[in-house]
This record gives sequence, C-alpha cells and structure tokens, in this order.
Amino acid sequence: MLGGIDNQLFLTSFGGFFALIFLIVMLKWAFARGKSVVERPSRIGDESEYGMLESVAEPLNHIEGQVLKEKLKKSGIKSNLVQTTSGPRLMVFKSEAGIARSILENPEI
Repeated sequence: MLGGIDNQLFLTSFGGFFALIFLIVMLKWAFARGKSVVERPSRIGDESEYGMLESVAEPLNHIEGQVLKEKLKKSGIKSNLVQTTSGPRLMVFKSEAGIARSILENPEI
C-alpha cells in the first residue's frame, strides 16, 4: 500500500483506462472516412490520366489487346492493357513508347 491506496486496484484502473483509450483510437481509425485500407472500386479514366504511361495501340477489343501485349512482352517491353473512356488501350512507359510502336507496326516480330 502506498499512502493508504490499494496498489493493485490503482494499477488495474489505469490498465482499464489504457485499454479504453486504445479501443477509442482503433475505432476512430476503423470508421474514419477516406482513410480505408479497403480498395476502392476502379474508375475508368481518359488515356491522358495514366501518368507516366502512354498509349501505343488502340485495339478493337481485349483479345486483340492481349495479343499485342504478348508481342511486346516477347520483345521485353512491359505494357498494360487498360479500359479507358474511349475503349481499350495498350499503355507503356513514355521512354519505351517509340520502340513499342515500331515493334507493333512490324508484322515480322
């Protein structure tokens, strides 16, 4: 006993306060808007909204796009087939766009 106070009861009450504060912080984080760790539904954007990627081909459908993507993959160029507001597009990094266009225009590769 410290000064007439039961130490066990005193420390237990502090433990309860810390647990309550922890729960409050966790619940505020879990139910906060705009900071969720759950992925948002994807949004279809314009082809100019893809940052460092540039459109190199405009396939008619996703099957044709996958064929073109495989052609670039065989040549060692990374590409993404994306759905834009104006249809499917094959996107590559801007630094590789010229090479990718020449590969796609050449029917022999």
